[in-house]
Amino acid sequence: MASESKAPLLDQLESGPWPSFVQDIKMAAKRKPTTMDLLNVLELSYKEKIGHWKHGGIVGVMGYGGGVIGRYSDRPDLFPGVKDFHTIRVNMPTGWFYTSEALRKICDIWDKFGSGMTNFHGSTGDIILLGTETDKLQPCFDALSEAGFDLGGSGSDLRTPSACCGMARCEWACYDNMQVCYDMTQKYQMELHRPMWPYKFKIKCSGCPNDCVAAIARADCSIIGTWKDEIQVNPDEVAKYVKNGLDLQADVANLCPTKCITVKGKELKIDNENCTRCMHCINVMPKALKPGKERGATLLIGAKAPILMGARLSSVVIPFIPAKDLQPPYDFLTDFLERMWEWWDENGKFRERIGELLDRVGMRMFLKDMGIEPVPQMIKQPRTNPFVFWWPEEVDGKGAE
Repeated sequence: MASESKAPLLDQLESGPWPSFVQDIKMAAKRKPTTMDLLNVLELSYKEKIGHWKHGGIVGVMGYGGGVIGRYSDRPDLFPGVKDFHTIRVNMPTGWFYTSEALRKICDIWDKFGSGMTNFHGSTGDIILLGTETDKLQPCFDALSEAGFDLGGSGSDLRTPSACCGMARCEWACYDNMQVCYDMTQKYQMELHRPMWPYKFKIKCSGCPNDCVAAIARADCSIIGTWKDEIQVNPDEVAKYVKNGLDLQADVANLCPTKCITVKGKELKIDNENCTRCMHCINVMPKALKPGKERGATLLIGAKAPILMGARLSSVVIPFIPAKDLQPPYDFLTDFLERMWEWWDENGKFRERIGELLDRVGMRMFLKDMGIEPVPQMIKQPRTNPFVFWWPEEVDGKGAE
């Protein structure tokens, strides 16, 4: 097993002004010498310009179909320390709030059963424990479970629902997104741990349009806080910003994407009907402007990162859900999710995300099958086709002859 780096190409990454993962792995290798093989196998990939990792089959723990990602090196003869180097996904607390005691428990367990290297957090949100052997997977899970932690999602299942800190720390949160995320995690344990769909599905809950969990770019189902009425304006605070040197025209109005803000001296007016909730003005003047009082969330579907068909942003499906409908027992939300999953399961192809299915069959088909009336907020761009089509049942047949 490697105990020192034989990676001159990677060593160069330590010479720059920024922190380097190379240095971090070398520090970890002082306690777990086998982790040095991570650098050495990557060095070989740099030299040969091919990857030397493979998925060598399904590995997991008793009763779970997800949560463990198998990782193997295709050169165990050269790098025995990473011949099997599996990743464990651990379901994170909603909003990523930890006590120091909980963090110590995770680290102690991982030092005992794994490489000691972690990723807080993966793009899905999970605690990522990087690198353990096959025969240590079950003991590691048992220890995590005893400490109060569960595995997250992996494979063709519901990935671990994720949420920003929401009402716990953010004054702009328009609904209790942390509670929604927690309750969806608890309710859909079967969907989270047993792969059963065409491909993966992510739910991300952002408390306001700042979208701090990047739901609109990464989630199959985005629940993003918003408001329905007018932005709240405090004229006295607006005047204070101006007095302190803020240029309302240059720093606020000119940067509004829909130009819905007009400035007259120390006053500003907002054409709320044309506001797209970008949050720029509120972020620049947090003491003077606030989201409206009629709060809730917009539900969007279909975002994904580039894999088969390239990156895709979410599409609006339900423009506004009142905050009262985003409280237990969540009948509106759970009914929508379960009908959507059934539709996707019936129509989707293998490894086809729901956004890719929408591209293939069209939003029109989805809305019809889900019984949702089209509204202007669902339109991404004006029509380029001059023809208008109807479903056969929408035509009464009179004059058809």
